[in-house]
Amino acid sequence: MYQAIQNLDINPDFIIIDAVKLESLKIPNISLIKGDQRCLSVAAASIVAKISRDRMMRDIYEIKFPKYGFASNKGYGSKKHIESINTLGPSKIHRMSFKPLSEMKIN
Repeated sequence: MYQAIQNLDINPDFIIIDAVKLESLKIPNISLIKGDQRCLSVAAASIVAKISRDRMMRDIYEIKFPKYGFASNKGYGSKKHIESINTLGPSKIHRMSFKPLSEMKIN
């Protein structure tokens, strides 16, 4: 998140963040638990982020890692996706901190 904020083309006066606290951020900010339910701007940003991520999974990572089925599962833990990880192991884009992946016994 720090990197995303640093790469903005504008200098925000204030940042509203969904749940995550950015303690060392020098820009005034607030972290809202369930921010997408409490703040229209956070809800809108959440929708834009999900659509962008889904497109990236379909258009980029499905091509780079075709055996994981990213075009259909977008990286979410569907049964077929978990089976792919068990068979192939995690790819370079899998987050090992994602609970289902961190708890898996990978072949």
